[in-house]
Amino acid sequence: MNDHGVREENKENRMPNAPLLSVEGLAVDFATMDGVVHAVEGVDLEIAPGETVAIVGESGSGKSTTAMAIIGLLAGGGRVAAGSIRLDGRDISHATENELRAIRGRDIGMVPQDPMSNLNPVAKIGTQVAETLLAHGLATRQNVQEKVVEALSAAGLPDPERRAKQYPHEFSGGMRQRALIAIGLACKPRLLIADEPTSALDVTVQQTILDQIGAMTRELGTAVLLITHDLGLAAERAERVVVMHRGRVVEQGPARQILEAPQHPYTQSLVKAAPSVAAARLRPEAFQVEEPSVDVSSRSSRSTSESTPRPADNIVEIENLTKVYPVRGQKEDFVAVNDVSLAIPRGETVAIVGESGSGKTTTARMLLKIIEPTSGLIRFEGKDVSSLSKAETKDFRQRVQPIFQDPYSSLNPMFTIERLISEPLEFYRRGSGAERRARVRQLLDDVALPQSMLTRYPSELSGGQRQRVAIARALALSPDLIVCDEPVSALDVLVQDQILTLLGDLQREYGLSYLFISHDLAVVRLISDYVCVMKDGVLVEAASSEEIFTNPRDPYTRRLLASIPGNELNIAS
Repeated sequence: MNDHGVREENKENRMPNAPLLSVEGLAVDFATMDGVVHAVEGVDLEIAPGETVAIVGESGSGKSTTAMAIIGLLAGGGRVAAGSIRLDGRDISHATENELRAIRGRDIGMVPQDPMSNLNPVAKIGTQVAETLLAHGLATRQNVQEKVVEALSAAGLPDPERRAKQYPHEFSGGMRQRALIAIGLACKPRLLIADEPTSALDVTVQQTILDQIGAMTRELGTAVLLITHDLGLAAERAERVVVMHRGRVVEQGPARQILEAPQHPYTQSLVKAAPSVAAARLRPEAFQVEEPSVDVSSRSSRSTSESTPRPADNIVEIENLTKVYPVRGQKEDFVAVNDVSLAIPRGETVAIVGESGSGKTTTARMLLKIIEPTSGLIRFEGKDVSSLSKAETKDFRQRVQPIFQDPYSSLNPMFTIERLISEPLEFYRRGSGAERRARVRQLLDDVALPQSMLTRYPSELSGGQRQRVAIARALALSPDLIVCDEPVSALDVLVQDQILTLLGDLQREYGLSYLFISHDLAVVRLISDYVCVMKDGVLVEAASSEEIFTNPRDPYTRRLLASIPGNELNIAS
């Protein structure tokens, strides 16, 4: 009997209301150089036809490993050590590779997290969709292109005929994720595994992608297993939530019940750590300001606060900043930043928010003197940074430090943690060798890392630990201003909460000023005193954090706020 026949027979034999997927007592082990690692132990979960179930938990909780075990794609050394995985009543936990190959795509589809590493960079998008359709006999050589266009169109890609002929690097992040949705749903599977499908996307793009997955799966009657660390997303998109911690399921049930009234201490800690636009920044009395004290308005703004007076003590003042890039083969240049003006008060946090391509990172890179502005003025403590002497530029680079989004790519993997933190001290010849070693140890204490980390390498640390090292390195030269470019966007909610708390503590202890770049408005709500909203290179709204989040004026700001997953839900605090 062919695969299609088995599939139809399973449908006929399935009992009414029987689960499409049933996982019982699942255990997954990995063989390593240090012995066997028990990654998943005793996991039970069920998914009914057409139902969406979310698995939530921090990195290392076992949620992705559980998903990979279901689809038979465990990494090298991994194996199902115990339990069963039943699809339509058929145990597939020990299916052969040929059997699994027939199941993947046709019965179980997948939308993975990182589209650039999951799309072949040298194959056209249409070719990659066609491979899936041809492999499962759902298209012929004669009609495959027609089927490819149908799949891309269903995934919401505009002009699918043209897009099918393009390569992944010609797509934006959201478009690449749509291509993966097209591949995952091309064969109309009964179960779709979506593993962090929107974690790297802006909130508005994220909402569009999730709406697309929801619309397609409802139309096809496809069940969804959603893997995420975003509790708001889980609450908004899933009927049921499964909470995993250290390889075990600690709590599961209806989504709203789990997230509005969590019972297990770990679930409670996850919910408490999740950033929310409803949670204003908590600041010590000495740091509170009764009225906005900074002019963050732009002459090009379409909607700005008119009540913010010019401050007496700004560490940075940016006036009419513009960055234009010439585009080869086109008459019109690309304006990345257009006539932006803002200021950063000493000892406070100004956030710039917006979608990818809004100009927020370009603005930060000009402030850091990584790129030069086309026009406009940047003053640091009253001095025009474009006219600094060589000695003044050296001093400026010590006093303004960056923290980047991905600590693994910004830390030299060949250096120990001690060398990474001490490198700026050595480069600028700060102190003797003994004094530098003492400073490194003090910095580790400041970022709450044990001294035993000194001899380790970045690959031996977790994402949160690596970001703490990046913060320690940024603090090494005792800067006055730190530019934080998406510093927590790749981290789980618990680690994210720890890093944000750490940044706040360090600001209060050392009087640091922050320019905080982010597309996550819930995070910005917790960390910022003032917020600047950028769109297409223009500052569209700027005001105190309280005003932006309670009384947004610009339609774009309101759209950003409305796009935050779970924004309307009463998640426990």
